[in-house]
Amino acid sequence: MDVLETRIDTRSAEYQANRAAMLALVADLRAELERAHTDRSPKAQARHKEQGKLTVEERLEALLDPDAPFLEVAPLAAKDMYDGRVHGAGSLAGIGRVSGREVLVLANDARIKGGTIYPLGVKKTLRCQAIALENRLPMLNLVDSGGAFLPLQSELFPDLDDGGRVFYNQAQLSKLGVPQITCVMGLCTAGAAYMPAMSDHAIHVAGTGAIFLGGPPLVRAATGEEVTAEELGGARLHCAESGVSDYYAEDDAHALAIARDLVALLPPVERARIPTRPPAPPLYPADEIYGLVPRALSTPYDVRELLARLLDGSQFHEFKRDYGPTLVCGWGYLHGMQVGLLGNNGVLFSESSLKAAQFIQLCDRDGVPLVFLQNINGYIIGREYERGGITKDGHKMVNAVATAGVPKLTVIVGASFGAGNYGMCGRAYSPRFLWMWPNARIGVMGPDQAASVLVSVKNEQQAREGLPPMTPEEVAAIQEPIQEAARREGSAYHSTANLWDDGILDPARTRDVLALGLSAALNAPLRSAPWGYGVFRM
Repeated sequence: MDVLETRIDTRSAEYQANRAAMLALVADLRAELERAHTDRSPKAQARHKEQGKLTVEERLEALLDPDAPFLEVAPLAAKDMYDGRVHGAGSLAGIGRVSGREVLVLANDARIKGGTIYPLGVKKTLRCQAIALENRLPMLNLVDSGGAFLPLQSELFPDLDDGGRVFYNQAQLSKLGVPQITCVMGLCTAGAAYMPAMSDHAIHVAGTGAIFLGGPPLVRAATGEEVTAEELGGARLHCAESGVSDYYAEDDAHALAIARDLVALLPPVERARIPTRPPAPPLYPADEIYGLVPRALSTPYDVRELLARLLDGSQFHEFKRDYGPTLVCGWGYLHGMQVGLLGNNGVLFSESSLKAAQFIQLCDRDGVPLVFLQNINGYIIGREYERGGITKDGHKMVNAVATAGVPKLTVIVGASFGAGNYGMCGRAYSPRFLWMWPNARIGVMGPDQAASVLVSVKNEQQAREGLPPMTPEEVAAIQEPIQEAARREGSAYHSTANLWDDGILDPARTRDVLALGLSAALNAPLRSAPWGYGVFRM
């Protein structure tokens, strides 16, 4: 393979200005993550401790293998939503190792609103189940939840992707042989009672764990019966009488030890095989990424500079270098695992779209996972390009992305606009994982373009009605709110709050995070359906 040689002057004023701007974004990201992990009310902290419970962080520490990496999923979900205090959508989730086995863990944080489930909490649970299903990862649920947040029940109960889908997914996971282990460490009430019941193993903590379809207040209101939570759904009842729970745990630590034992007893998994070789670090430091990314998304840079800081030995075998140059395609290794990479060097033309479709087919046939590095304003537009068939050529690329059976991983490293988001494997195209950098922007189009389009439409409407064009004041009245909304809703934080991605990354961690995601993906077969594609419009 060729070695990528950098052309970046790390001593230049431009590099240093870029670096300072990115470091400021990374500092903001670290502050937001710290707040999401630690901002809990003293009252909630004290109540949790009085009940003899471990914190969610202590539970994970006891469950996971020492010194093993943990890839957190959606740590900033629900950021600045609801009252701004439903951090992580009320839970902590991620991929780690338990008894040497990669697993997905989803743990309620009862210090946040008593662990009650908000609409985005349901969405995060569904996302975690999708990760477990796609990657065939055993799923461990650490339940400590007061149930649905009733004031928002219409947003989390009745629809296809609301609360009931959690239990539907549990049935699908069970059918496909994906192990599920639930530790009942607090309240597990109403529909959530089905979570342990539908798991392969249910571990029940005495004194704090309680499973019931209706809690004591509801029982009192419906039947007049006076009953305590322990009498209604405690560990002794469900382990010795109802049979709902399988293992009686004295406390949190005991429950987590049982969970570790159960994971150790799982049959070994046959990991998907992809080409590998001994890993090697890149030739260039990861933190040089901070300075190579321009401060303005409209300023281009060579994605090969990024690849030189991601790939083993900075080695890259490029495919069709001189054809469709606005898309860079080729093969490299990440921590010893071979991947096919696609990175943007401009808008997508017919040639770059056709190159992408061919490259994706080659990787899919050969069982090589795909990594997409998105920095894309979209497909080229205009009469000349429509006559040349950009729509059908873009379709070939989108079709190939949608139907490829190998694992796909996406990082939005800059812009992600319009159909370019689709062609470069945005969320709708089911990458196993998708992350963003803090500088990234996402939307149908950029703020200025969106405002200009609306002004043009309004002026055309005025002309049809025989009216003069809008005045500068009228133009500003339309443009400014559209630009502000697009800037706000196109930010990486808005995306991650709504779970459009799996988290915002420190750019210097990108190589390691991609490798962790890829390792998790190899727990599943490369393909769940016969290899092939739909109809390509020629």
